[in-house]
Amino acid sequence: MRLLPTAMASLIVVSSFSAPVQADPQQLAANICHYVKSDDKNRLRKKLKENRLKLRNIYSGISCDGKSLLRTALDAKADKIGTFVAKRLSVKELKSVEADGQTIIDWAKAKGYTSSNITSAIEARIAGS
Repeated sequence: MRLLPTAMASLIVVSSFSAPVQADPQQLAANICHYVKSDDKNRLRKKLKENRLKLRNIYSGISCDGKSLLRTALDAKADKIGTFVAKRLSVKELKSVEADGQTIIDWAKAKGYTSSNITSAIEARIAGS
């Protein structure tokens, strides 16, 4: 008779400790790209926090249609996200050459994004180093 209450209590205790759900990396990247394209800074911050990620640690590993997050933000005119990303990245990352051999500033100037708030944020971040 005592076995049943003990077994039930054990089952309740064991079931209360669940393993954390692992996010699918491809789905996570797709969500991040969607948030960048739609200029949804709050949802991006929430997604990063939920998955315990820092933007500077995952930036180089995420590509949106073959472009970096900053290039995607510039193309989408997503100023809130672009300035958020620029402020979270290291100066070294902002100065680094991307896959096509251009830095983000060189690419932005070539595409005509010189007057963009994102370009201004990147330049300010680099100048402040």
